[in-house]
Amino acid sequence: MESKRVLGFPIGIGAVVLIAVSIALINLSQFIFAERPLSFEPFNVSYDHRALIIDGRRRMLISAGIHYPRATPEMWPDLIAKSKEGGADVIQSYAFWNGHEPVRGQEEMQRFVKKMVDLMKQEMLFSWQGGPIILLQIENEYGNIESSFGQRGKDYVKWAARMAVGLGAGVPWVMCRQTDAPENIIDACNGFYCDGFRPNSDKKPALWTEDWNGWYAYWGGTVPHRPVQDNAFAVARFFQRGGSFQNYYMYFGGTNFGRTSGGPFYTTSYDYDAPIDEYGLLRQPKWGHLKDLHAAIKLCEPSLVSVDNSPQYQRLGPKQEAHVYHGPEYLNSNQSRNEIACSAFLANIDEHNTARVTFRGRAYTLPPWSVSILPDCENVAFNTAKVNAQISVKSIEPGLSRPLDSGRSEELLHQLRDSSISMDWKTVKEPVGAWSESNFTVHGILEHLNVTKDTSDYLWYITSGVSLDIVVIAGSFLSILMGLVFIYTDYMFQKRISHIWRQMKIGPQSLLIACVILFIFLLMANLQNYGAFLEKDGAGFRGGIKLSGLKSGEIGLSASLWTYQTYFDAPDGIDPVALDFESMGKGQAWVNGHNIGRFWSLVAPKDGCQETCDYRGAYNENKCAKNCGKLSQKWYRVPRSWLKSSDNLLVIFEETGGNPLGISVNLHYTRTICGSVSESDYPPLHRWTRQSSIHGRTSISNTTPEMQLRCDDGHVISDIVFASYGTPLGSCQHFSTGQCHADSSLSVVSNSYLHGSTSDRSTSDKKEMNVYSVGFVGALLVRWADNAKTAGILAVDSRILVLEAV
Repeated sequence: MESKRVLGFPIGIGAVVLIAVSIALINLSQFIFAERPLSFEPFNVSYDHRALIIDGRRRMLISAGIHYPRATPEMWPDLIAKSKEGGADVIQSYAFWNGHEPVRGQEEMQRFVKKMVDLMKQEMLFSWQGGPIILLQIENEYGNIESSFGQRGKDYVKWAARMAVGLGAGVPWVMCRQTDAPENIIDACNGFYCDGFRPNSDKKPALWTEDWNGWYAYWGGTVPHRPVQDNAFAVARFFQRGGSFQNYYMYFGGTNFGRTSGGPFYTTSYDYDAPIDEYGLLRQPKWGHLKDLHAAIKLCEPSLVSVDNSPQYQRLGPKQEAHVYHGPEYLNSNQSRNEIACSAFLANIDEHNTARVTFRGRAYTLPPWSVSILPDCENVAFNTAKVNAQISVKSIEPGLSRPLDSGRSEELLHQLRDSSISMDWKTVKEPVGAWSESNFTVHGILEHLNVTKDTSDYLWYITSGVSLDIVVIAGSFLSILMGLVFIYTDYMFQKRISHIWRQMKIGPQSLLIACVILFIFLLMANLQNYGAFLEKDGAGFRGGIKLSGLKSGEIGLSASLWTYQTYFDAPDGIDPVALDFESMGKGQAWVNGHNIGRFWSLVAPKDGCQETCDYRGAYNENKCAKNCGKLSQKWYRVPRSWLKSSDNLLVIFEETGGNPLGISVNLHYTRTICGSVSESDYPPLHRWTRQSSIHGRTSISNTTPEMQLRCDDGHVISDIVFASYGTPLGSCQHFSTGQCHADSSLSVVSNSYLHGSTSDRSTSDKKEMNVYSVGFVGALLVRWADNAKTAGILAVDSRILVLEAV
């Protein structure tokens, strides 16, 4: 579902590069960011009907989708490290063709893809060269629009496949959503669910290249949210039913800096409800729950790769089923017939009812819409509906030690002050019809996109020698594609026309003329990024313009175009920085010359959000929406690497009116964490072991549940504000004691962790808190201070525990 806007190409959306590490993802970070890149032992990558084969071994692979342009290079190592810690084997990223070739005509598709593959060969990046690249993709979801081109579309698919394979990359190629992919190309699945997907040949494995774990946010729309229970259910079902490679779209979404947001009307934030949020912080419990899922799948990997045909299927009930993997039917140099493994997946696809089933003589309870994973065909290691990961509550707080200040400029034109925060701003009113070296004269009206070559959202249309009575420019109506229009006569603002979607006829617009020059200023919004014949869409005016007299319109300072400028100092610490633009209208902003993206203060509808999000049942982008009645986007990320310690220049181009007094610089971080643990919870995944002495079976001996808590880098746990041993009620930040409660719960935990033997731990060790449970139920809410990390181990032997801390 990637933005694929490249002008002038009716076919050919782009090339995609999947970068992976077959052993440990951390080595990828070392490979890319070391002063002298490291290398792996060369290994080959191939595939059979079951899975990708890495260095002679079938592998079950988890992939994290990360788009490098949506993060600064300084963030890449941390994002890769968090992906690896979360259980990912692979990093998947698109090659942004429009970013590498911003001007049409420099490289056509074949030359561009060849250049990329040749460059990767030159840098020794392919697996057979000792590099990390194991898989390549050509085209993306072209099958959705192929029929629009008839036979030419079918011929194009064959040509693209021949071209890609002929480049000699030495690793497999993929096409997604391409049911007619040629025999030497793996066709893959994209979607919310892919457990029912089967490739178009029994010689190809089932790959899921885009697992949509979130969705796009639109200006004026709600914020999509996909419950982690449903996402985990989808992933578990995929591997349960024969899948072998799964990639999260997105694992980190990031930010559409500059003018890169597509759509139409995607917000600047590309957060995508991903496990790692837009700012690079872990989104909990999504990241933690999926980490546990990945660990459970990895425990099953020996069994999953050993089954050469279909797993053993067992019906457990009307909507309950089991898939059992045991071998060894698949053998290689690293496996022998003495290594017999068995793993099972028990699924309850009933959306409403808990099911109690019997499997291999044992009773199991399956929550609705869930999958239980049994790495040893006996003990449950993980259930997709039971979330034991911590909950992290993010906070946005002021981050400036002193107010924004533009007083350094001697050309101060405007000074604005607010009672709560003092800001000095330099403001400049944009001149109407500004002339530059790039202006030119032509007869008629030209379409916006082809004039600007997609280098600007803004375009002036100017004509002179106008009749003093009525202006008529050839045409029958004014048609605007995704933009706003401002009309000026004799340098005076007359009328604004707004437009949200394409092909809307506006007119006839009346304009009474008493001037010699007519100016029309067009503001283009986000372009459509997917579909057939994109090169023919264009933007701005389509057809002619008919103006026949002015009746009335908005006349006032707020409709003028303004540029604002000020300076600010970077907040202390390492927390991510965000600007609050709630008080502004629509435009773009720059910090120290970096375009942080478009802003637009559109409010989402008041209706459409559910008070309680029910994960059960098939997900779609409108289910579990959030943010109703609020701005679609209020906060705009400013990467730390773009900031100096002081004198950071903020420049804002405001199109529709706004008050810069309301802008503030803020810090984004996790303020509160919560956790709970019960005697009925599963033991942590790291307790499971696989030993050849017991015929390769995965086993577990210590089944004690455990609660794990961690805070963001740069913070310490400073206080525990709630603890209950008993039958606690409520949820994170709303805990309360139940009928059974030990009055000493809070003091016991606080003294043990904050004031006892754990308190003398070094700051560098204080990042995680582990609570071990032996026959108790509990929860923990923790908040922390702003200057260090916190970690530790707290052993608790009690029946029920709930904790809350600051």
